[in-house]
Amino acid sequence: MKKANVTAGLTISLDGYGAGHNQSFERPFGDNFDADLLDRWMFAEPEKHSHKKEIDAILDAGAFIMGSNMFGPKDRRDKSEWKGWWGDNPPYHAPVFVLSHNERPPIKMEGGTTFYFVTDGIESAFRKAKEAAGDRKVKIMGGANTINQYLTAGLIDELWVHIVPTTIGAGSRLFEGVPNLRLEPVEVSGTGVVTHIRYRVLK
Repeated sequence: MKKANVTAGLTISLDGYGAGHNQSFERPFGDNFDADLLDRWMFAEPEKHSHKKEIDAILDAGAFIMGSNMFGPKDRRDKSEWKGWWGDNPPYHAPVFVLSHNERPPIKMEGGTTFYFVTDGIESAFRKAKEAAGDRKVKIMGGANTINQYLTAGLIDELWVHIVPTTIGAGSRLFEGVPNLRLEPVEVSGTGVVTHIRYRVLK
């Protein structure tokens, strides 16, 4: 099998949503969304040790790309004091290219993470991330709308979805507006709180 050089991953509900409506600092995943339902598989004991492989895979990249909502809520992400959700030492430890409508100087954090803000589109961010990653992977972190854009552009080799047994009903939905997508499942695993499916994207 061809090596997957560009990967993406997202935790979603059974009905495909990665976030709800009206994301804000107080409600990072939206008004109609309980973040604990989706992300507890990564953080809660004893489940997290059952998913070490998946957690390690999330951060296995030489560069990352994320949408502006993932970096910060609308009312904070462009303020100079806002440096993301992750504290002084974000988990990426590599360059992170944030899709943005507003220019902002790079933010260098502890541990090797630097946030770069890209205002000229997904392909520009992709080129920058590929150059920064060298011979390592590029990881598209999300949210759903960002992954959908890269799927539509045919730039993702592998997609790993983490499906939790709940429904959301509305919000930002994976695969929304993505045409003619063919996926081949190559690995399935999970527990009672999440099912992991790794897909190869057929070009």
